Amino acid sequence: MEDTADRHVDVWARELEHVDPVAEAIFARLAILARYQTQLRRDVLAEGGLQHWQFKVLLMLRRNGPPYTASPSQLADLLGLTRGALSARLAAIEDAGWIVREADARDRRRVHVRLTDAGNDTLMRHIGGEGNGERTLLAGLTARERKNLANLLRKMVLAAEGEA
Repeated sequence: MEDTADRHVDVWARELEHVDPVAEAIFARLAILARYQTQLRRDVLAEGGLQHWQFKVLLMLRRNGPPYTASPSQLADLLGLTRGALSARLAAIEDAGWIVREADARDRRRVHVRLTDAGNDTLMRHIGGEGNGERTLLAGLTARERKNLANLLRKMVLAAEGEA
């Protein structure tokens, strides 16, 4: 059975004799899967009227665990944003009812951003939609193959992170 990556490798192996066909096939397939997953995420988010940056804010709040709060500076650091950029984004998310900004009970100068029930429901719907696509991609693999693939990819990530 031949896939797009096989055809890609065939072309470049003929054109460039130094191309390692196995390495080229691996990275071509990783790129194809990354594009598929990116498009799936865009589609799932668009269906629910959520933009990627809004999803990321909700995700970071959920990631913190109950009660799903963070200070604006913590959120900005997690998202790699300036405080000003985050503040502009929070306003739109707050208007949608997905978060609230609350003054700290002990220090009114401090603010906490909290994920609302509506924000959590929105986030979970989108995570579920992405999960469906991921399950479709992994359906052709046995549980053992999925575990082996995850372990092999971990080795690659560790190698990449070690060189960073």
